[in-house]
Amino acid sequence: MPAKSNELKIEDKLWEACDKLRGSMDQSTYRNVVLGLIFLKYVSDTFEERHAELEATEYPEDAEDRDFYDAENIFWLPENARWSVIAAAAKTPDVGTIIDAAMISIENENDSIKGVLPKNYASDDLSKERLGEVIDLFTDVQVGDEESRKNDVLGRVYEFFLRKFATNGDGEFYTPRSIVRTLVDMIQPFSGKIYDPCCGSGGMFVQSEEFVREHQGNILDLSVYGQESNPRTWRLAKMNLAIHGIDNNLGSRHADTLLDDQHRGERFDYVLANPPFNVKDWGADKVAEDARWKWGMPGNSNANYAWIEHILSKLAPDGKAGIVLANGALSTSSKDELAIRKALLEDHKVDAIVAMPSQMFYSVSIPVAVWIFDMNQASAGERNRTGETLFIDARKLGSMTDRTHREFSQEDIDKIAGTYHAYTGTTEEKYKNVPGFCEIARLGEIAANDYSLVPGRYVRLAEEEQMSAEDFGIEMSTLKTKLQDQFEQSSVLQQRILNILRGIDYGN
Repeated sequence: MPAKSNELKIEDKLWEACDKLRGSMDQSTYRNVVLGLIFLKYVSDTFEERHAELEATEYPEDAEDRDFYDAENIFWLPENARWSVIAAAAKTPDVGTIIDAAMISIENENDSIKGVLPKNYASDDLSKERLGEVIDLFTDVQVGDEESRKNDVLGRVYEFFLRKFATNGDGEFYTPRSIVRTLVDMIQPFSGKIYDPCCGSGGMFVQSEEFVREHQGNILDLSVYGQESNPRTWRLAKMNLAIHGIDNNLGSRHADTLLDDQHRGERFDYVLANPPFNVKDWGADKVAEDARWKWGMPGNSNANYAWIEHILSKLAPDGKAGIVLANGALSTSSKDELAIRKALLEDHKVDAIVAMPSQMFYSVSIPVAVWIFDMNQASAGERNRTGETLFIDARKLGSMTDRTHREFSQEDIDKIAGTYHAYTGTTEEKYKNVPGFCEIARLGEIAANDYSLVPGRYVRLAEEEQMSAEDFGIEMSTLKTKLQDQFEQSSVLQQRILNILRGIDYGN
């Protein structure tokens, strides 16, 4: 029997809340109603935990001194914004007005979320009786304790809604924690400037903060920058980072990163990103002359390579990036994407590729790979990897937590990250190729494979293995695309020949 997922302990309560609100409003509205309440409960639980600690000291009056909360990166809550006040009003007709007032008070006391919190609980469209029932549900659920803060509860609550309502048309999905942690452990953002151009609810930053703390670093040494196009998600990211005490610059507003860069001119030490997959008609014509397209102009039919080039254009000379992309980007043979991939490889920017298992995401089933870019493969203190790319096949790692979802254990993540760091020469462990798992390929070998980055082309199979159905599918997809291109070229040439024949009176 598959292990029960620990991703979200309050999942059942959330679904009960949805049941109570369902029918009175559309999905996106009650999603945001519940997210706002979770935020309020989270900051109140955190505040009350600290309040109780201070009351138990020799100077209990300190419990009402804001400085003792600011010092711990804990939101200071005015009395009208504490959950006890909200819970006491749950069965009154004024509950919506009281919640809106609480949100306004929190914004007034905390500049980092000014104008961000939802304030529509007094709306006539929201049943106050049902709202009160939802508040009662959450009153006995702890969401602001130390474990909840560590595990990005607000972002994972959002994941729950996206998983349940994957057809909402927003084109959004939350990057699962084990994928984020794999990226973070490979890139190791200890200090400097970190950027996520499609930051969603801010999970990359939360896990980066946790990584720094686990390694006895100081989160104040890491400057956080991001951008997000969806207005609801942008506000959620601001809320999520605020409750974790992470200072951030997510731009002055939500905006399309590829068309309206909110951090123009900035350079970053690290980029962690999970861009939306395979976006068509992304507006290439509007930015055709942009300086970001150093390795070639990406076509308008798919934004994957536009995201790659945007990200590389933002990296400092010694910067590193970890990106999650759909598998199709590994071997696409479209003229513009093949040219860009070739240019990136010949410029020694593609440091590693990790094939990920299926079923890692809740709301999409498309197979993905992690790309690691290094702007300086010959950087001091690391092994010179110029002209090399590490391929890791991690598709057999992870375990099913339910019938549809797979997660990495920390042991799995350590195996992937440890292999990468052995390859870069940043650990005492010596790198070695492992049949069926990892292999270093030189540029000449990759060029001989039409610059394909499918790990199955380079990672030698263990003796007992055969080509998997997934590898076969990728290869067949690539061959099909090539064949279609050749058919199109054949059709064009045939028409040209017929036109020439007609011009000399030999055509029909």
